Amino acid sequence: MRITVKIGIIFALLWIALKMVLFLTLQGEYRFELKPAVLTNILFLLSAISIGLFLQKRRDTEDSNMLRDIKNGMSAGVPYTIIVSIFLYFYYANIDKEFIQHQISEHHVALEKELDDPERFKALKASNEDFEVMTRDQIEDNINASLSPGSTMTLSLLGMLILTTINSIFVAAVYRKVVFK
Repeated sequence: MRITVKIGIIFALLWIALKMVLFLTLQGEYRFELKPAVLTNILFLLSAISIGLFLQKRRDTEDSNMLRDIKNGMSAGVPYTIIVSIFLYFYYANIDKEFIQHQISEHHVALEKELDDPERFKALKASNEDFEVMTRDQIEDNINASLSPGSTMTLSLLGMLILTTINSIFVAAVYRKVVFK
């Protein structure tokens, strides 16, 4: 197995361990705070890409080009992304079911404010073509469906793949211009 893939898997397992520690230790409203987990997720993804690419470039015996460096960076980030996204699905579906219910209730309260005011309700319907023909209950169901574990996994997978691509380009450029000059 390539060193970049190993590094991606190691960082994914470290983030999963951190997420479980946060789940077991945080109490009350702090349990529903996403910022620490999201920011460490971004940090671990960037670390996996940069450390994996660094170790791969040190092992390479031949000169590499920018495209190969980006590919090597992504070979560390993609396994991380896939493992973490699959974990998030199982985490929200089986481990922390209360989090999804909390998010749905929070959105329900915010949505009630929007839907109870006739002007805001018109603005909400005008803001989205799909909402124009929907009733109030259909709009609520549509928004609640976006908070399911499956949609969370899909959005995290897409977001982290984009972040992996951008970070791989950025790290490869920095390594080429600064570190391995």
